[in-house]
Amino acid sequence: MKTCLVVDDSGVVRKIARRILEGMEFTVIEAEDGAVALEACKQALPDAVLLDWNMPVMDGFEFLVQLRRMPGGDVPKVVFCTTENGIDHISRALHAGANEYIMKPFDKDIVIAKFQEVGLLALDTPAEA
Repeated sequence: MKTCLVVDDSGVVRKIARRILEGMEFTVIEAEDGAVALEACKQALPDAVLLDWNMPVMDGFEFLVQLRRMPGGDVPKVVFCTTENGIDHISRALHAGANEYIMKPFDKDIVIAKFQEVGLLALDTPAEA
């Protein structure tokens, strides 16, 4: 089973993401900020990271930069999931190594589509999954 690290300071967002991802047969690990997420990655790298941008302690961008510097840190597929929709934010995220970008609010269909695009799900995975 694939693992997804959900990094968001909102417990509600983490709960919604968990429900969606577990329905897609992912094992979910949660972190409330980038520092906690980085520690989780030092224990075991996930297959995927669903990452918020604006968080206390360490934001999503700084987490991404540090993840990509870790041994094997280039492997997890990172999908930013944030309210930051400016082209400059999207460009910075992709340049730093993000694989995709989702705008909040999101739903199951959007997550499935983005995970298919980055190769985490088969292209024929139904949205009802």
